[in-house]
Amino acid sequence: MTKKTRAVLSALLAEPDKGLYGLEIYERTGLMPGTTYPVLLRLQTAGLVCSRWEDADPANPCRPRRRYYQLTDQGFAAAPAKLAEVTGLIGLLRRWLRWMPQPAAQVATSVTSARN
Repeated sequence: MTKKTRAVLSALLAEPDKGLYGLEIYERTGLMPGTTYPVLLRLQTAGLVCSRWEDADPANPCRPRRRYYQLTDQGFAAAPAKLAEVTGLIGLLRRWLRWMPQPAAQVATSVTSARN
């Protein structure tokens, strides 16, 4: 799962009972529309997200209708595990990279500075 997909899932998971329209998702994720909509389409194809068009607003007929996106029951159940799985893997990699052996010069410098 990509970072962008995780961002969109996180935004939708923050308010699972409320549908979000594109502009709200952009603002919450910082992603551009050309990135957000393909992610939403992939999530929709996977059955994790559903969408619906709002009814036309008779008070403001010139404003285009908004398309709202919301997690499905399957998406709501799967999103936390998918986010934790990726976060867990990234966390594991970060810990592993910190534990990698350091070059001897760095070890000697850190030991010398620790003694002083």
